[in-house]
Amino acid sequence: MAVNVDWHFFEKNARASGYSMICGVDEAGRGPLFGPVYAAAVILPPESEITGLNDSKQLTEKKRDALFDIITEQALSYGIGSASAQEIDKINILNATYLAMLRAVASMAVQPDYALIDGNRMPPELTMPGETVVKGDAKSASIAAASILAKVSRDRLLYEMDLLYPQYGLKRHKGYPTAAHYDAIKAYGVLKEHRKTFLRNLHEK
Repeated sequence: MAVNVDWHFFEKNARASGYSMICGVDEAGRGPLFGPVYAAAVILPPESEITGLNDSKQLTEKKRDALFDIITEQALSYGIGSASAQEIDKINILNATYLAMLRAVASMAVQPDYALIDGNRMPPELTMPGETVVKGDAKSASIAAASILAKVSRDRLLYEMDLLYPQYGLKRHKGYPTAAHYDAIKAYGVLKEHRKTFLRNLHEK
C-alpha cells in the first residue's frame, strides 16, 4: 500500500454519495503479443483490510497467488473477464480491454452500483455510474484487488499455453514482446493465439 494514501478514499466518497456496492475494475495484458487481455472487477467489504494488498505489478508472483485466494474469499462479489486475441485484432486493444471489463462486471453474482476504473477512460458501454482513477491500483483497495485477480488469471492461462507451446517460452515472458519471444516466432511461426495486429512490424525485429 502506498504510504500516506487513504486506501479507501474513493470507495468512501462513493458511499457518501449514496452508493453501496462499489467495484474496482482493472485489466492485465494489454501489451503482450500473445493471448487475451484480462480484466477483473471486485467489491470488497467496506474498510476491509487485506494485509499486503497492492498494485499487482509491485508484488511477487507468490504474493499475488496468495492474495488471489484471500481476495476471492473475502470479496462481496468479483468477476473475471477476457477478450481473445482474435477480438483484439478485430476491434483493437482499447476496445477489447473495455469488452473484458464489461464481461468481468457482467459475471459478478452481486452487481455493483458504482465502478472505479483504473486509468483515465471509462468503458463507454458501462451501464452504471463511476469514475476513472489514474494509477488506481496504487490508490484504491478495490482496484488493487482487481489488478491482482486479472494478473493472476492471465498468468495461469499462459502457464497452460506454455504446456501446449513449450518452444515459445510463454512461462518466462508471459507473451510480452521480448527478444526471445520474437526469436521464437521467427523460428516456429505465428500461433492462432498471437495478436496479428501486434506483429505487423515483425520483419523489423
